[in-house]
Amino acid sequence: MTQYITVTDDDRVEARNGVIKLHGPDGFAGMRKAGRLAADILDALVPHVVPGVSTQDLDDIVYQMTVEAGAIPATLGYRGYTKSCCISINHVVCHGIPGDKTLKDGDIVNIDVTPIVGGWHGDTSRMYLVGDVPLKAKKLIDVTYECLMLGLEQARPGNHLGDIANAIQRHAEGQRYSVVRDFCGHGVGRLFHDSPEVIHAGRPGSGPELKPGMIFTVEPMINIGRPDVKVLEDGWTAVTRDRSLSAQFEHSIGITEDGCEVFTKSPKGLDKPPYA
Repeated sequence: MTQYITVTDDDRVEARNGVIKLHGPDGFAGMRKAGRLAADILDALVPHVVPGVSTQDLDDIVYQMTVEAGAIPATLGYRGYTKSCCISINHVVCHGIPGDKTLKDGDIVNIDVTPIVGGWHGDTSRMYLVGDVPLKAKKLIDVTYECLMLGLEQARPGNHLGDIANAIQRHAEGQRYSVVRDFCGHGVGRLFHDSPEVIHAGRPGSGPELKPGMIFTVEPMINIGRPDVKVLEDGWTAVTRDRSLSAQFEHSIGITEDGCEVFTKSPKGLDKPPYA
């Protein structure tokens, strides 16, 4: 049976224990600040995601913007991870490690950032087009963004996490794409990864009920080919087993009395490419 707890002391970090936290106004205010910085960082990357740039160069920008804002990159040092963001190219599903690799014309790229602002984690990711991208890749990105937004339409009190999952799954599979099952969204706030797990394929009405105060990510990963993935020897990089293209968008949201608040929406309207 799903357990919920109303968080009354936001200065104390409660460890993940399977109980879903219900946050008050202070939690929402903290997430707005963290989410805004995360969105600002992704906005600032737009002119830099071009052919010839290295993923390390992009990671350096993320680090610089984060620390200059008085924040901390949540991924830096997390379980031994050594970078300030994740950058996943083409058939990399998630958790791509920045390095010497340079972007090429036609690549599609997901950049995932999580600055910690005042103890709160603003977790978000966006897709970017590098140069002249094939139509099939652009369509995958469009459908993946539509999956995210259809999922968020179901994020309201009285619905269940399964309603979000089913909306995503129906749209993706209706376009003959597949939904990755190996990774999911998660509760977020003062913890980077908290309860509940937010799956992206499932039955309507299944899973925990959505209640005001819940804060979590929705981050569907959609593949052109099969949903199967594997993690490379570095222990982080997840790729499609059939090497088909994969795309992802992610927002951090909070359930309100009549819907949801998106904390990581772009202030410049740059939520999906192409970014004019």
